[in-house]
Amino acid sequence: MYVRDAKNRDEAWLLDAIEQLGLDDVAFRSRDYVIAVDEESGDRAGFGRLRLHRGDEGDENRIELTGIGVLPEWRGRGVGAHVVERLVDTAAADRFETVYVLTDQPEYLTQFGFERVDTDDLPEALSDRLAEKREFLGGDVVGLRLAVDDFEMPDRFREAFKAAEPAEAADDATESPEDFGIDPDSATYKYDTGR
Repeated sequence: MYVRDAKNRDEAWLLDAIEQLGLDDVAFRSRDYVIAVDEESGDRAGFGRLRLHRGDEGDENRIELTGIGVLPEWRGRGVGAHVVERLVDTAAADRFETVYVLTDQPEYLTQFGFERVDTDDLPEALSDRLAEKREFLGGDVVGLRLAVDDFEMPDRFREAFKAAEPAEAADDATESPEDFGIDPDSATYKYDTGR
């Protein structure tokens, strides 16, 4: 398992996965994403992106981690943690000292060192974005921030990621007459041969 930058060929998959997970795709650009990929099968497991918010004159630019998602069969395997780590590392390489996240699941990110930010203390561009996300996801969205040097990866996520395998999918492929609203005990068929 590894995390890489998204490529143009990943765009359709990303859009499908974003829709499947109910994430927002505002200002979508596939080149802003990173993707977690299984080395052996090539299956994509999770993704996330950095979104730049340009400051007004005199204000500095801010960077937001957003669109972070892990496919259901890959959850609990450290995929999301490694996507977040790659995004924080990329932000640090781009000389950002602080990254922000607007999320309805703050508990997940606080384990990496993210801290809650009052709405009044968010930079203007991010407080505007917070209002958008609350409209999209509901009122439980909060702002978090992290100094990039303070990111911490719990060991359990490193170990889980090393041996990550997708969960076995339930075999729901077998269809029965009941799936189509047919009562097999009382149904008659037009071409019944009596056998």
